Amino acid sequence: MELIIGQTHSGVLALASSRSLHGGRFALRCLSALRTTGFHKAAHPKNSTEAPDSSLSLSSLGLKPQIEPGRKKDRSFVDIGTLKPAATKVSPARDKPIKLRKAKLQIDESLFSAKSFAELGLSPRLIDRLNEAGLTVPTDVQSVAIPTIAQKHDVVVQSFTGSGKTLAYLLPILSEVGPLKRVSDDGMTPEQKPGIDAVIVAPSRELGMQIVREVERLLGPAEKKLVQQLVGGANRSRQEEALKKNKPIIVVGTPGRIAEISAAGKLHTHGCQFLVLDEVDQLLSFNYREDMHRILEHVGRRSGTKPSGIMGPLARRTDRQTILVSATVPFSVVRAARNWGRDPLLVRAKSVVPLDSLPAPGPGVLASNSETTSTTSSVTQGATESLPPSLKHYYCVSKIQHKVDTLRRCVHALDAQTVIVFMNNTKPLKDVVFKLEARGIKAEELHGDLSKLARATTLKKFKEGELRVLVTNELSARGLDVPECDLVVNLDLPTDSIHYAHRAGRTGRLGRKGNVVTICEEPEVFVVKKLRRHLGVGIQPCEFTEGKLVVCEEEE
Repeated sequence: MELIIGQTHSGVLALASSRSLHGGRFALRCLSALRTTGFHKAAHPKNSTEAPDSSLSLSSLGLKPQIEPGRKKDRSFVDIGTLKPAATKVSPARDKPIKLRKAKLQIDESLFSAKSFAELGLSPRLIDRLNEAGLTVPTDVQSVAIPTIAQKHDVVVQSFTGSGKTLAYLLPILSEVGPLKRVSDDGMTPEQKPGIDAVIVAPSRELGMQIVREVERLLGPAEKKLVQQLVGGANRSRQEEALKKNKPIIVVGTPGRIAEISAAGKLHTHGCQFLVLDEVDQLLSFNYREDMHRILEHVGRRSGTKPSGIMGPLARRTDRQTILVSATVPFSVVRAARNWGRDPLLVRAKSVVPLDSLPAPGPGVLASNSETTSTTSSVTQGATESLPPSLKHYYCVSKIQHKVDTLRRCVHALDAQTVIVFMNNTKPLKDVVFKLEARGIKAEELHGDLSKLARATTLKKFKEGELRVLVTNELSARGLDVPECDLVVNLDLPTDSIHYAHRAGRTGRLGRKGNVVTICEEPEVFVVKKLRRHLGVGIQPCEFTEGKLVVCEEEE
């Protein structure tokens, strides 16, 4: 009797579990039939010698499964007693990965060695403005980037500092929007639609204002109102008034101020054609995360498109072209370009390659030694390529209390007239300036705690030659364009090879010669050797004696 009751319990449980296999209605109908049949009828099996472990089915309970008239005939059901899972048909689309057809890369490589801007297909009026500014021959990166951007590709532009990356993306943009745009085939200039056509984001106020001045120089005095700066530290109300009054076609600013005015509803960029992220490796830092989220969702976004997450495909819009620019391209930039762009290309001097062709690094700490080495070499290669080729690198050992005096002897030995000195912290800047002034060298400090007016005044005096030495921190390591700078001195060691490359890039710009001198203490020499090994450049030991720089032999 206990055996019969146990089998009956098993049958009830089997019927209940069938709800997940055949739907709730069928299971409930079976249970109702079981109640009407009664337990006493199921308690007398046909054969008393039946094995205790025989399978229980509907037929053994005196029931016949029926299919409801409303059910599709092609739906199969299995015997509940066997408890076999129903076979599920998987869509073929889930079995096989979807293959996207990519457009074949077609770029005329003969343009990579162009001798004039006219060969790159720029608008005639823009070429006239370039000639007026004395710009006739494009740099290597400009010869590659301009035709690539003109063909509507999303790109990552990488080249060493001072190689003309700003004009590399400004010229193709100005050929498509604004008063200098290209004339159509019928000889008529396309009508200018109202609204902002290009948004350029920079991590610092200095770089943002430098880009604004470049655009104003190309547009000319009569049309310079068509570019509007939205940098932090400036009066926000005046910026909003200028947006309303001047109706600019190009906006240049820092992430915080652009996101702030956009959130207030005063900046309408849904119809924007171009989004440029200059010094993108800096814009990827955590401090800019929320602001960049806002910018990426609203610049060029179609009406009615649902916003995505920050790591989602934010830039895959047919009406927006995304341009990323940096002297170094670590894997974080590669990952961002793949997420934010559509089949992006990596543009370097005399080469264009699909970004997807670059190898991905190993998965974090689980990466093998070969993968880790590959990732490290990729970052190092990016830092090396960001160094101007005409630089000479030295290091000098000095005690900490004698560093400023060593700096003074270095300036006199190299007869440098425009010097940028880098330190890691803000507080010691004023003390260094005081000591240099006491030794007869005109110097001033530049850092983020100064007001916008004070910073602009200092930069103007430095560029005009009123100051010989500018003492600063990492603020000026990116985007500060002073072509006359002939010496960079690291009074404090940079944190890594990428920071060294960006500091060094302030000199030797546009093919000029330059020197980079690192003044360190004896225990810090191993760091300099590590930088030398990572960058693959010769950082030679030196001394300053009798007013001259003397290269020394390195001790083993």
